Amino acid sequence: MTFKHEIKNNSLILRLSGDLIGEDSGASVIEVVTDAIQQKALTCIVDISGLRYINSSGIGVLITILTKFRNKGGEVYLMKPSESVQKLLVITKLNAIFQIVQTEAEVIK
Repeated sequence: MTFKHEIKNNSLILRLSGDLIGEDSGASVIEVVTDAIQQKALTCIVDISGLRYINSSGIGVLITILTKFRNKGGEVYLMKPSESVQKLLVITKLNAIFQIVQTEAEVIK
């Protein structure tokens, strides 16, 4: 998996692509999240449109991000899940835990 990140308007924007299987890059993502929270980011938008596959370790990475932000009074949004990732979110009932959006503009509202 590869990822890019930026902080814009107190929001961390993560763009993930490839397979989120919790390997070394999962720890790198968590490190970026921790740094962003220390910089007073209140929301996290995780663009998952480029993800092909997520396994249980990858789900753990997403839940860790959610926990870190909610513990600081923030929120996490998953943006543009592919059809297969959307099905996984429904099967695991994570669609009830995460806010799922299609655009950054939805988060700004």
